[in-house]
Amino acid sequence: MASGVSRTEVTLGDKSITFETGRLARQASGAVVVRSGDTMVLVTAVVAATERNVDFFPLTVDVEAGMYAAGKIPGGFIKREGRASDQAILNARLIDRPIRPLWPKGFNRETHIVATVLSVDKKNPYDVLAVAGASAALSLSEAPFLGPVGAVRVAKVDDGWIINPTYEEIDQSPVNLVVAGTAEAIGMVEAGCEEVGEADMLEGLQVAHEAIRKQVEVIRAWATEAGVPKMEFAEKLPDSLLVDKIKARFGAAIEQASNVLDKHERAKAVAAVKQEVLSAWPPAEGAEDPAAEIAALVKAFDAVEKETVRRVIAVDKKRPDGRGVDEIRPIECDVRVAPRTHGSGLFTRGQTQVLTLLTLGAARDEQRIDGLDIEESKRFMHHYKFPPFSVGEAGFMRGPGRREIGHGALAERALFPVIPGEEDFPYTIRLVSETLESNGSSSMASVCASTLALMDAGVPIARPVAGIAMGLIKEGDDYVVLTDIAGVEDHLGDMDFKVAGTERGITALQMDIKIQGVTFEIMRDALERARKARLFILDKIKDAISAPRPQLSDFAPRIGTIRIDPDKIGAVIGKGGETIRGMETEFDCTIDVDEDGLVKVFATDGRLGDACLERIRMLTRDTQVGDVVEGRVASTTSFGAFVTLKPGTDGLIHISRLSDRRVANVEEVVHRGDLVRVEVLDVQQQGGKEKISLRLLNNLSTREGSAD
Repeated sequence: MASGVSRTEVTLGDKSITFETGRLARQASGAVVVRSGDTMVLVTAVVAATERNVDFFPLTVDVEAGMYAAGKIPGGFIKREGRASDQAILNARLIDRPIRPLWPKGFNRETHIVATVLSVDKKNPYDVLAVAGASAALSLSEAPFLGPVGAVRVAKVDDGWIINPTYEEIDQSPVNLVVAGTAEAIGMVEAGCEEVGEADMLEGLQVAHEAIRKQVEVIRAWATEAGVPKMEFAEKLPDSLLVDKIKARFGAAIEQASNVLDKHERAKAVAAVKQEVLSAWPPAEGAEDPAAEIAALVKAFDAVEKETVRRVIAVDKKRPDGRGVDEIRPIECDVRVAPRTHGSGLFTRGQTQVLTLLTLGAARDEQRIDGLDIEESKRFMHHYKFPPFSVGEAGFMRGPGRREIGHGALAERALFPVIPGEEDFPYTIRLVSETLESNGSSSMASVCASTLALMDAGVPIARPVAGIAMGLIKEGDDYVVLTDIAGVEDHLGDMDFKVAGTERGITALQMDIKIQGVTFEIMRDALERARKARLFILDKIKDAISAPRPQLSDFAPRIGTIRIDPDKIGAVIGKGGETIRGMETEFDCTIDVDEDGLVKVFATDGRLGDACLERIRMLTRDTQVGDVVEGRVASTTSFGAFVTLKPGTDGLIHISRLSDRRVANVEEVVHRGDLVRVEVLDVQQQGGKEKISLRLLNNLSTREGSAD
């Protein structure tokens, strides 16, 4: 071991994770290489030397997933990595979410975490390693990080829980659960499930937390041994004297304004009280820093507003919009909103409204994935959009940000378990959720709107899916779990707990905690309330459309499938692609042929698509005695005519079988190029080829190319 290099190791289940520092990236505040199998991630943390004059924690997390890690050269014209992939962005969010709450209040130094994926073995996912590595790097550094946190993935195979499963084990599991947290409590959950029950989910969370505790103990002990002293930093809290003054004079007005039911009217009322506070204590004449005095007053006002709203909810059990803790805002569902799309669904819940538009495409429309994970393509996509007008703001319309990518992936994960398989429904499916209004949990509204759109389009989903967002306000020993949180409850609350699923169980779960963790009792309560809310919303969806439509939209393309013997693929393709191109032109369609023999015909006209499938069926079926088929005369001889039954397969009509009467010359009856109907009399295999004897039934046309 090189001088200054330090290592530690933790065994979770049957897998070992090693942490190393001191060899790579030594100028970072903290740098750790995390490894499991041959998957290896370098995670660095840098804390700026100076403070920023901002009222938030400037934390940035990036994931650099170079294709070299998997031994690949990037596809496309430019052979270097460009913007981060969606998966890298999702993994950056996975690192950010459990770490962000664990800092002293008021810490405002620029902090940058970079996870660089050095090697992937296509067995062990790198995402949870990166989260643990970020925690270790911060713990080793001078940053006043209140961790460490641990992170694990759990899966259930053969009724047993596996810690940090391989990709193969994940595929075998009905639940893919990523959990992060401290030794005391869970702080972040990300899950994709196949209709898993609440009891199983809680069991998986408990298994994960036991492993997290073990991981945290190892990182903490290692940081004590190999880390540097922490910087001194005192929490920057609002001025208590200002807080008391605002409470005494404006406390009642703040409470009254906070209880205005409408979101925008409430914002106006609170802003008016804030202006009164600023007018009541303007900066003194000749003040050294008037802007700082105003900022301190605003900070104190915001603290009083937050304390007021939280107290009213947690202690008085009164929500800002007047609802009960389990009450869901009014719901409206509608379908076929956009007439020319292949499917559309509109879901409105209070002041949150999402319109999802669905498009069906062919196999060649599926998304190709050029990344480090084992997935190379996907035929089901959900994209989420959040324009500024949805919250009554003016702003720039650019590409999707991290939030949009994260919300889209969550909804996609929630819906994926009910999407039909390719053989049953051989379409590429794209959903786009347009957030038209937002006042809390537009991501779960997009799940509901997408369910409506899928059923409106006639996609045979297994069951409808609905989603709900739960919240938490915890003040001392008093806490309240809130169903269907609005924006202010999310902003000022302690938990954002999104649960999506069917009537049978959970399909996706995402939890983020702003405090240092919640108990399993609270999670059990939240899961049960979410189940009841989910069933309520599913009933509303079924009132609008009870099942997928039996027929696709008139504007949707048609796809038919046929499975052929892979050895017969050449007959469909033809020499140099001649046969398949000819059929695509003749039937105005596109044809996709998979290596396993699955042939998909994509046609805008269903009748032409059916005719093309029948042609392929005839091309690839074995010729049998008794078949009656049409073919063209390929050539004539003195003893008969050869007829092409399908590409590469000819049969002979002996001169004696051209007519019931004696024929002296073959061309008295047929000529080269004639279209004829024949019956198969005999099929023999000779030298790997078929020898086929035919009988002419009738001559259907004159020679090919001549007038009819």
